[in-house]
Amino acid sequence: MKKIISIDAIKKFGFEFLSIFIGVFAAFALDSWNETRKDKYVEIKILSEINNGLRQDIQDMELNMLGHKQGIEATTFFQKAILSLPINHDSTNVYYFRLFRDFISTQNSSGYQTLKSKGLEIIDNDSLRSQILSLYENDYNSIRKLEEEYSELQFHKNYYAKFNDSFAEHLTFDSKGVVKGINSPIVLTTKQKNILLLDLYRIKRNRMFVLNIYEDIIVKIKALHKNIEEELQ
Repeated sequence: MKKIISIDAIKKFGFEFLSIFIGVFAAFALDSWNETRKDKYVEIKILSEINNGLRQDIQDMELNMLGHKQGIEATTFFQKAILSLPINHDSTNVYYFRLFRDFISTQNSSGYQTLKSKGLEIIDNDSLRSQILSLYENDYNSIRKLEEEYSELQFHKNYYAKFNDSFAEHLTFDSKGVVKGINSPIVLTTKQKNILLLDLYRIKRNRMFVLNIYEDIIVKIKALHKNIEEELQ
């Protein structure tokens, strides 16, 4: 004999099913909300870390730029000396040190490394994520390779020994062996003079080239910094 299910039983079963369904759905929704909140917290923390690194990167790049500008001033000083134009001999030691100085590119990438370990998609803003990726993977790598690997910018390696072969005998030193001036007039063959002037010109032009690259990157850093600030508000 078939058992007939009453309307009340059906209603009761339906209510229990609905209650279970709502409970499960609410649990999933809560988990999803918690996960989203957690991701947002991580995103904000990473963006803040990146932003702090960008401030330091600008300072580091500006120091390198200052060094290259001083290197340019040094080329002008020695160009004048070779051409027998008036110079301040007391500055010889400073300019000699700056003439061949090389630089390394220091970047504070800990925030970006954290982002890569967590997954780039944690940055919800597609445009911001693309901007971060481009700066660290393209621009930062480019300036690092220029400063540390590009042969034209290895001034000490390329020019120090070569310059001294022709010019060292014209330098004067104090009792402690520190460069203090230049003997004038400087007697050079036409070939020696031209080679020195050409090398100084190359140093100057290459320093000007890398300065332009730094200026472009700093513009991008400041734009990214501004966009992150807006995202964090």
